[in-house]
Amino acid sequence: MAKPSTIDGIHPVAVLNDNIIWIWVHGDQAVVIDPAVSDPIVDWLDRRGLELVAVLQTHHHSDHIGGTLGLLQRWSSAEVIAAAEDQERIPFQTLSVRDGDEIELLGRPIRVLDVRAHTRAHIAYWLPQREISTSLTSVLFCGDTLFSGGCGRLFEGTPADMHRALQKLGSLPPETLVCCAHEYTEGNLRWAAQQEPEDALIRKRLIEVQAKRRSGSLSLPSSIAEEWRSNLFLRATSSEELGRLRQHKDSWKG
Repeated sequence: MAKPSTIDGIHPVAVLNDNIIWIWVHGDQAVVIDPAVSDPIVDWLDRRGLELVAVLQTHHHSDHIGGTLGLLQRWSSAEVIAAAEDQERIPFQTLSVRDGDEIELLGRPIRVLDVRAHTRAHIAYWLPQREISTSLTSVLFCGDTLFSGGCGRLFEGTPADMHRALQKLGSLPPETLVCCAHEYTEGNLRWAAQQEPEDALIRKRLIEVQAKRRSGSLSLPSSIAEEWRSNLFLRATSSEELGRLRQHKDSWKG
């Protein structure tokens, strides 16, 4: 298989209805984040002559871990990194991590962040001072905690948990690339524009995202700076405000 020469970087692969699987490539090695399914990822990696060295899991939901065992059938030596608190629900993890842990993959440091809220053991992975892009210096794989224009549902956590998690993510450098696990941006911004009809930044971003989606492009990744400008959940000043927003969004029919 030919080795890649120009694809170093972060690559989104859209699967199922709205899942995004992220593939981080450096040289002839790759790391996959939250593989919902395996076949498209095996094909993507094989066509580029890449070796899978690790899978990063943010949480246990089936549309995030459903493809991991399939990938391990193809690359049995790949590390599976997941929350130590989720060993029962992600039993195939080979490296269990906790908040504040730092690991290294593909020559880059990765910091583990506890962002429990969507689930009781949700984690995110932050790569500081990222050098595989010419324009952005860090990258965040945040699963279902922070979405572009939104946040995850509170299945096992509280509004206080989510507010704490979003403030932690919002404190990352503004240029940080936000690689969330679902393409929800347009719906999130349509809802936000109804809540804040006078907010020009939200309206502007909604128009931009709708144009991308009509052309068949993804809206992702976003950035921490962009989310501060247009994400009502990130901008919430208290857990009570976030809880009201989450309750309204959960009942919104679009």
